[in-house]
Amino acid sequence: MDSQRRVVSGMRPTGRLHLGHYHGVLKSWVRLQHEYECFFFVADWHAMTTEYEQPQALSTHVWDMLIDWLAAGINPGSATLFIQSKIPEQAELHLLLSMLTPQGWLERVPSYKDKKSSLHESESSTYGLLGYPLLQAADILTYRAGLVPVGADQVAHIEMARDLARRFNHLYGREAGFEDHARLALKKIGKKTGKLYKELRRDFLSHGNNDALLTAQALVREQVSLTLSDRERLIGYLEGVGRTILPEPHEMLTATAKMPGLDGEKMSSSGNNFIPLRAEPDEVSQKIRTMRTDPARVRLTDPGNPDVCPVWPFHQVYSDESLQQRVQGACRGGEWGCLECKQPVIDAIVAEQEPIRARAAQYENEPDLLRSLIADGTDNARDAARATLDEVREAMGLSYR
Repeated sequence: MDSQRRVVSGMRPTGRLHLGHYHGVLKSWVRLQHEYECFFFVADWHAMTTEYEQPQALSTHVWDMLIDWLAAGINPGSATLFIQSKIPEQAELHLLLSMLTPQGWLERVPSYKDKKSSLHESESSTYGLLGYPLLQAADILTYRAGLVPVGADQVAHIEMARDLARRFNHLYGREAGFEDHARLALKKIGKKTGKLYKELRRDFLSHGNNDALLTAQALVREQVSLTLSDRERLIGYLEGVGRTILPEPHEMLTATAKMPGLDGEKMSSSGNNFIPLRAEPDEVSQKIRTMRTDPARVRLTDPGNPDVCPVWPFHQVYSDESLQQRVQGACRGGEWGCLECKQPVIDAIVAEQEPIRARAAQYENEPDLLRSLIADGTDNARDAARATLDEVREAMGLSYR
């Protein structure tokens, strides 16, 4: 397993997915599943950090969201799909990591401060809210993912997961006779490759050449004759530390979603300004046709200003350059009515959603098929989680044999 080729990402099941989710996350996942080994999970435990008093709709949200993923083009044959709470190993790793996580690390995470300050007087700050970043770190480290697609606002969470991995490896990766084991592993890769490894290691340790470190790490990962433990030892030996049990994850920054809401603000479920991912054509038409437009334009022949009209950002997403220029000219010249301007957007969204609705119908009509696919994904995820937890328990002295 090459951690730098493994991606993990999750999504909270808090309601119907909309076009903002599709353009902001799902289209990226569809691409990543063909480029990396991907683990995509429904973060139902995370949903309960704020919705623990109202779990009645959680099950419906979970299955609806999985249908949305599959309808958007996520392929269970290309990516591992599963529900977070179906992997008890994640909960155990979360518990074990909590033993070595300083409380201050959790309290300094910006999202915790923000959420705590936004609590109503009747609400109390729970450990679930405080421990959210730790649970997120367990989500990542359980699968030894080297890459996590996130927006800029989530970078602090990945940094904490990386700090935790480094702290864990420092505390528990220093096995007795580590250097002797590393030298024995070095002999298994042959004289020529071993010589190159030593030169790269020397270049990094003596001169701080990070390119040499990356090259040596890639060299080790290519060695099929090595066991996983030997590979981890040689990667740890490169940096003069112990065996790497939990690889350090890194953020894979995703582009900021450009999907606008019906009111000109960012599309969101809480803002009630969204178009559902599987909306029927009539619903799409009704939502777009009733959008407000340039308030200064009263009569059909009045010149408009697309820059202050909430419909214009939709054209920037759905219209090609030629149509955008036409919209600009027709609006500013008072040549088009607002409904005429909105129609190309309606047509484009309906066309985009047509194959999504068709794929979704298969799983809506065959719920057993959906559950079977997720069961298979869960089995795959548990295999990966067990392998990690076995090493973690052994390193922490919890493997009683």
